[in-house]
Order: sequence, then structure tokens, then C-alpha cells
Amino acid sequence: MIHIFDVDHTVIDKSGAWHFLREALGDGVIRFSQIRRLPFDWIKYKIRSPDMDFIETTVKKLAGIKKSELMRISDLAFERRVKGDIFIGAEKLIREIQKKSEKIIFATSSLDIIINPLERFFGIEGSLASQLEFSDEITTGSLVGLSLFGDKKKTAVKAWIEKNGLDPKKDISFYSDSYTDIPLLEYCGKPVAVNPDFTLTKEANKRGWEIIRFKEVLGKKFTQ
Repeated sequence: MIHIFDVDHTVIDKSGAWHFLREALGDGVIRFSQIRRLPFDWIKYKIRSPDMDFIETTVKKLAGIKKSELMRISDLAFERRVKGDIFIGAEKLIREIQKKSEKIIFATSSLDIIINPLERFFGIEGSLASQLEFSDEITTGSLVGLSLFGDKKKTAVKAWIEKNGLDPKKDISFYSDSYTDIPLLEYCGKPVAVNPDFTLTKEANKRGWEIIRFKEVLGKKFTQ
């Protein structure tokens, strides 16, 4: 069995991009004017009317940043913010799967440079993420291909499954919190709703999908 995990609100409590941007803004690598649309995109997502191309639109504003600077910020954000935000239950589940020598990858709309430290933490390689394009180690303001959001994530995962000669119904378990991943959850043989939002909870209950809820994180405890 191959286990494919979404990241935000599934493996970590908050958004990896949120942690990264807080660090980048504080360090002056990114200015608020470059990302001022994101709060509105978040609201549209929460009311289930997302702009499916918001990642492509956002990265246009990030042209001209050195790759080395983004990598530095990503490492800082992981150590200061992301590591403590990992769900204890998610870490335990991933470690248990690894003990069985079953493969795990992430499939996330987050930028590859943001999730790389999380991959290293778990010893995971080959994850699928929205990939920033660089020219001479400088961001171009574009992605390599498309972002992995909504149906575009399903397209990327489907291509990966086919490339590896796998059967999605027999070989793939997919874990996600979001209603935007319902098409991918129904495509895979073992869908698991992790900390599902209202829409996904309703869908998972209707379809009889497994539901897991994590509460505690490595760096703190919280109550719902």
C-alpha cells in the first residue's frame, strides 16, 4: 500500500505557507504588498468558492527572490514554527506506516520549498507539490507546471500513480482534511478524512469513509 498525505491541517495543524510567510515577512524577504490578496483567497476558500488559480497568481508577485533566501526561510520556519505544529497522531501514524516499510509521500498544494524540511523530518522523498520555477537561482514568478490545488492535485497524483504502474483502487490510500480533495479521495481505494472540514465530514459520513481526528501537536496542546 502507498500512503499519500495532504499536509496542511492533515499532518500539521495550520498552513505551512502561513508559517513560511510569517517568517519571510518578519525577515523582510517578502513584503506584504506581494501577498495582500491571500487573506481574500482564504475567505473564498472557507466559503467554498475558491479561486482555483490563486497560487499561480500569488507566485507572480514573488519574482526576483533568491532561491537560497527562500530555502533559509523555509528551514527557519520549520524549526521555529512547523515542527511544533505537527500533529502527534499524524507523526505516530506515519512512523507506524514506515515501520511496515510501506511508502509514504505528500501531495500538497503548498510550494515544494516549504515542505522540503518536513520531508527530511520524516525521511520522505519524492513528494508532489506546487513547484517554483527558478532561472539562475532566482524566482521567475511562475511555477513548473500547475499548482496542486483541487482537481489539479488529482491530475498530478493520477499521473504519478500511472507512471509507477499502480492501481489506485488496490494500492493507494489518501489522507486529507479538505473538501477540495474529494475528487482525489474518491479516486483512491482507501480514502481517509483527517480533521475533515464540514463539507468533507458530510461526504465521508455519506460514503462510509474512515474519519480520523488529531488534536495534540508536538509543540503544544489545544482544545477544540
